[in-house]
Amino acid sequence: MPELPQKKVGIIACSGEELAEGTVSRLAALRVLEQLRPGETVTICLPLFLAGGEADRAFAKFYPTIAIDGCEKRCAYRGTEKYSNKPAGSIVVSDLVRELELEKPEGSRKLNRAGMQVVDAVAEQAAMRVDQLIGKTWNRSAGQFNQPEASEETHESVTATCSCGSGIPIQTLIVAGKEITLIALPLIFQNFLDNKKGPSETVMVELMEMVKIYNYIEPPDEPGLTQAIMKAYQIFCREKGANHG
Repeated sequence: MPELPQKKVGIIACSGEELAEGTVSRLAALRVLEQLRPGETVTICLPLFLAGGEADRAFAKFYPTIAIDGCEKRCAYRGTEKYSNKPAGSIVVSDLVRELELEKPEGSRKLNRAGMQVVDAVAEQAAMRVDQLIGKTWNRSAGQFNQPEASEETHESVTATCSCGSGIPIQTLIVAGKEITLIALPLIFQNFLDNKKGPSETVMVELMEMVKIYNYIEPPDEPGLTQAIMKAYQIFCREKGANHG
């Protein structure tokens, strides 16, 4: 199997601006990304995701995501489920307000005091779910994970990291005038090259099986796509200076 990047949790927040709960969802997501769990999470841009952002969709296909929605419409959750995978976690701000008997948030661009308290509650809930998903527990008093960490650490200013910069590599091929984007193809090529499996018909059978693990291929596209992948792999090996039979 190709070695995928270190596991992280994607945070995808509601983009609605007409309700205070939508603002709560975005501020809570930022709180998790920038303050509570900056090293364990990446942000997924919902509008870009829905518009066809391949890197964001690829990330959500391989890594767990938490959808933070303002209301029962659950746009972030449903969009993620439709275009990638079912989110591993879901928080609905309006539901949480009722469950915790919090004061209803007010304001859109600028929340009232009650709204900021809801932001705190949602962010805490999301952070706990991040811990569950990556198999770590957070020590509140120590302000760090309970797992042993390196004895010497470099503390740097951390900002939210986009999944586009830390997700799964993708590659787009043209088959009969049609663009087909394949997830993890560069990693698969490198994996085969490292194992001295040069471009050949026998290797292509194995390579295509690996490609299908990470991608759904429409049956009519498979013959042409197989040839396109063979050509792309030949170019990849040539550029890497490989000379396998």
